[in-house]
Amino acid sequence: MQTRSKFFDDMSQLMTNAMGVAQGAKDEAETAFNSMVDRWLADRDFVTREEFDAVRTMAQKAREENAVLKARLDALEAAAKAE
Repeated sequence: MQTRSKFFDDMSQLMTNAMGVAQGAKDEAETAFNSMVDRWLADRDFVTREEFDAVRTMAQKAREENAVLKARLDALEAAAKAE
């Protein structure tokens, strides 16, 4: 009975080690794939979400400032015509 238990212990240890190797290979493949995708995206000159949001905020602020300046200009033109 002792040899049979030793056999199963060895098989269990072998399977545990094999799963560890498989997990390591999976992690390495994911890292390589992510690096490849990052390089591909960088080559395409895509902007990051943060850059897009920053430019969108700047554009929105510029539109609001333009609306304020247009209102002031219209008021000045109306005052100049009234004189």
